[in-house]
Amino acid sequence: MPVPGSDEQREVGPHGGPTGPEEIEAGRERWRRRYAEAQSKGQVRDADFTTLSGVEVDPVYGPRPGEVVDDFERIGWPGEYPFTRGLHATGYRGKTWTIRQFAGFGNAEQTNERYKMILARGGGGLSVAFDMPTLMGRDSDDSRSIGEVGHCGVAIDSAADMDVLFRDIPLEQVTTSMTISGPAVPVFCMYLVAAERQGADVGRLNGTLQTDIFKEYIAQKEWLFAPEPHLRLIGDLMEHCAHHIPAYKPLSVSGYHIREAGATAAQELAFTLADGFGYVELGLSRGLDVDRFAPGLSFFFDAHVDFFEEIAKFRAARRIWARWMRDVYGAKTAKAQWLRFHTQTAGVSLTAQQPDNNIVRTAVEALAAVLGGTNSLHTNALDEVLALPSEKAAQIALRTQQVIMEETGVANVADPLGGSWYVEALTDRIEAEAERIFDRIRDMARIAVPGGEHPIGEMTSGILRGIEDGWFTGEIADAAFAYQQALEKGDKKMVGVNCHVDSLSEDLEILRVSHEVEIEQRRLLERRRATRDQAEVDRRLSDMVEVARGEGNLIEPMLAAVRAEATLGEICDALRAEWGVYTEPARF
Repeated sequence: MPVPGSDEQREVGPHGGPTGPEEIEAGRERWRRRYAEAQSKGQVRDADFTTLSGVEVDPVYGPRPGEVVDDFERIGWPGEYPFTRGLHATGYRGKTWTIRQFAGFGNAEQTNERYKMILARGGGGLSVAFDMPTLMGRDSDDSRSIGEVGHCGVAIDSAADMDVLFRDIPLEQVTTSMTISGPAVPVFCMYLVAAERQGADVGRLNGTLQTDIFKEYIAQKEWLFAPEPHLRLIGDLMEHCAHHIPAYKPLSVSGYHIREAGATAAQELAFTLADGFGYVELGLSRGLDVDRFAPGLSFFFDAHVDFFEEIAKFRAARRIWARWMRDVYGAKTAKAQWLRFHTQTAGVSLTAQQPDNNIVRTAVEALAAVLGGTNSLHTNALDEVLALPSEKAAQIALRTQQVIMEETGVANVADPLGGSWYVEALTDRIEAEAERIFDRIRDMARIAVPGGEHPIGEMTSGILRGIEDGWFTGEIADAAFAYQQALEKGDKKMVGVNCHVDSLSEDLEILRVSHEVEIEQRRLLERRRATRDQAEVDRRLSDMVEVARGEGNLIEPMLAAVRAEATLGEICDALRAEWGVYTEPARF
């Protein structure tokens, strides 16, 4: 736990001073009741909760009876506010994290085979990687798609591709995450139509769509329009899911790409949570009930190689989110205060030099995510720094998670590092830095809207001003430059790169996507266009544009266009013609 009276501990609130034995015992008793209730409902796994030597371990550990702990309410017990120690009293004894391996390459048929392999070998859910044309809302036969089709993910041009992508995979039973933001809404409509064609009850679908456009302007740069039309689409999606697909999470607020661009751990945390606050404000501006729509928000974080910093980051994220949701946005239920997150190990930490070392890096990062309480996890493959993962490398990445889950004992105890002086102090320090960044974003909001009448909300106004001014990208660039300098000076070490560079040289076989994939995808798209009802496509696209000109919800007219086999590029181009495109201002 934090050193009593430390500056780091005192910089953020609320603080209640020393927590006495009576309050600690009352908290322990509340935890016991919640754990017993979970047991009575069959929500604790039937598993061996002993060490390798056969020593039985408790489900959770805390202060010794009679101990006085400074500010213990900030640490607390698993399953209760502020959720520093996790969302559930049972920790991973109740349910282990979902193994959700990110995959996609070539065409839909090739990726479908990889998905079946992942599920057959123990994957608990799917995560779709799309190729660059799809991420930019372009069809495979667009002149700007040449040379990119199927290379960094799967090519999806229409609902027919989605049918093939999930062939023999029952979407009503498998949770599916889709990492796409700019054209996320039309791609989501294609997913819904594929589920309809399977005969699924669409209202029971469960999964996550990234949709996070703020991080595109901040870090990844895969947008279609200016921010305002994108926020319009996101608001429409939030409304549709809240009313029709309650289990589906229409937003996964992404810090991963922010961190990969060079941000520090505190910047990743603060920028991501600020974006999340912006989407909460968007939902509230639509008249949605925060206690109903907030559980549909999830997060996506990077697990980097600095082991304890990452654990602290995840714990601080839950605490900050819970406090803001309760105290700023008025969320009353625990589920609306929960921060649920997926984690991916750090792609930027992988090295082309001595690539086998990447297995070790990924294992350390995955363990940090687990000890930080991740809800689902993707582990990178050793060859991902060079190409899409080979089948062998993908299996090693999958087995890395399974070794952690089945052999290490880390799933036996909820938040096993809770109360560590170092971890708690680091958690407080990252939280304090995040709060300082939130203050800076609020300052930008006051500059943007001096009168305080924010169209959506204060954090949203600050984020939009920060995007316009290049503040976010500047902060990330400064952090990335500082780290690179430290690396080149040798102050920061990277094994195989600037230390321990001697190695045996072995050729690494990597997955290569044949140019035939692009040729065949273009042929397939041409055949589909020739056999569909073009008049129906034109009519549905025209109806969609008409709704875009007003204030109606765009999901239903977009679904109608998708059912008629309108392509992704046609849908996005129709909206580009109506809303225009966005070009980032040049900065020097």
